[in-house]
Amino acid sequence: MAAQFQLVVRSGPNAGRAYPLEGAELIVGRDPGNAVSINDGEVSRKHAKLTSKGAGYVLEDLGSTNGTFVNGTRLSMPVALKPGDTVSFGENVVLMYEAAYDPNATMVGGAKAAKTAAPAPAPAPVPAPAPAYSGQVPAGPAPAAAAPKKGGGSKVVIIVVVLVVLCLILACVAAFLWVDADKTGARWCIFPFRFIAQMLGATCQ
Repeated sequence: MAAQFQLVVRSGPNAGRAYPLEGAELIVGRDPGNAVSINDGEVSRKHAKLTSKGAGYVLEDLGSTNGTFVNGTRLSMPVALKPGDTVSFGENVVLMYEAAYDPNATMVGGAKAAKTAAPAPAPAPVPAPAPAYSGQVPAGPAPAAAAPKKGGGSKVVIIVVVLVVLCLILACVAAFLWVDADKTGARWCIFPFRFIAQMLGATCQ
């Protein structure tokens, strides 16, 4: 069974070290064989004794040279310790009497832990987009693909029309130049230039 109480060194050798209190009777002192061994010149070899009683421990000085203190008061008789009490051996060694754990709190905490132990449902994995590659075939017809064909065809038609118009204009210009080059004016009487000559007021024989 885990210790319910412990002594934690606040000042002195090995500050911060915790001594779990387990057993009915524990000796505190400089002797390495003690349950709580503190190697300090102000600590006697058998300095004090902790006795389990009820729900805690009772501290008793064993006739030490520099005395045992609880909350600054030197012991002259055994004293029942309470969690949070400060225990001093001489002037330099100070320990804190603490509850290592609360059995009731552990049970409640265990119940809470059991409730929260169930893992949360993992989020649904997001499907990764399919990698695109050059040979990929589209799933359905792409309506937008027809648009470039229509645009391309209309461009060709426009170009052809423009070319035809230009050719006609050039042909007409060339014909008028040929007709006008005749100094006698006889060419104006040739079809279809006859109609233009008559519109301009000329007379053909």
